[in-house]
Amino acid sequence: MSKPFPVHPTHPERICWGCDRYCSSTSMDCGNGSTRTMHPCETLGEDWYLDYGFEPPAKPEKVDNAPRLIPAQRQD
Repeated sequence: MSKPFPVHPTHPERICWGCDRYCSSTSMDCGNGSTRTMHPCETLGEDWYLDYGFEPPAKPEKVDNAPRLIPAQRQD
């Protein structure tokens, strides 16, 4: 199963996007060539996913996973 493909990676220039290994641009293990494959946002712009029919990414909802403190029952 392939890894999920990020729509807006933080630093796309640091990774080779040519296969599912996502090698560092300075240490490519896959033998994909002598240069890295660029992410589509680098070549087609920030809205690259619209050209391929993808839905715009949903904004993450704020999830409150903070532990809930339950007051202790006083036993007199």
